[in-house]
Amino acid sequence: MMGHAGMAAAAVRYLRADHTVEALPRPELRCVREDERAPVDQGEFRRVLGSFASGVTVVTAPAVEGEDGGAGPAGFACQSFSSLSLDPPLVAFMVGRTSTTWPRIARAGVFCVNVLSAGQAGLCRAFAASGTDKFAGVAHDAAPVSGAPRLAGTLAWIDCAVHAVHTGGDHLVVVGRVNALGAGEGAEEPPLLFHRGRFL
Repeated sequence: MMGHAGMAAAAVRYLRADHTVEALPRPELRCVREDERAPVDQGEFRRVLGSFASGVTVVTAPAVEGEDGGAGPAGFACQSFSSLSLDPPLVAFMVGRTSTTWPRIARAGVFCVNVLSAGQAGLCRAFAASGTDKFAGVAHDAAPVSGAPRLAGTLAWIDCAVHAVHTGGDHLVVVGRVNALGAGEGAEEPPLLFHRGRFL
């Protein structure tokens, strides 16, 4: 019987042979009706998934000309961020479908992911708040390709264009194509981590 390492090696050989990989049929997904019992209790879901420690980022986008009210740049705190592909270089983040910041990022069509350091929990809290000027007093410059705010003191920054958007229940999965990236000023600092409802 082939072990996990053998299966992984076989998969790599298969993909290198330039075979076409067909997508599996999409499962039927729907919301739970009010008269139905949810398959998993939401509180328990949060508690168990909170066991997974994640890094913390702030996703930013530049102001869009002509936007109603002449709003400035957009940004929100995001812990559901991941690298996705090396060739082409892709990353992904998840955002709630009710987010008021996401439509502004979508209109811009570009974004910058700012990876926060352990000393930036306050910055994360500021970008998690709604109805405030999130950029007030926050040092930043423009990312080189998108012009999205690149925050000072971060571990790293990833400058992207929106590549694709997929639905995922009550969230959207946003895929970004990486156009530039680099280590930030705080690259030697430990990362800011979120675990079981608190920062580490």
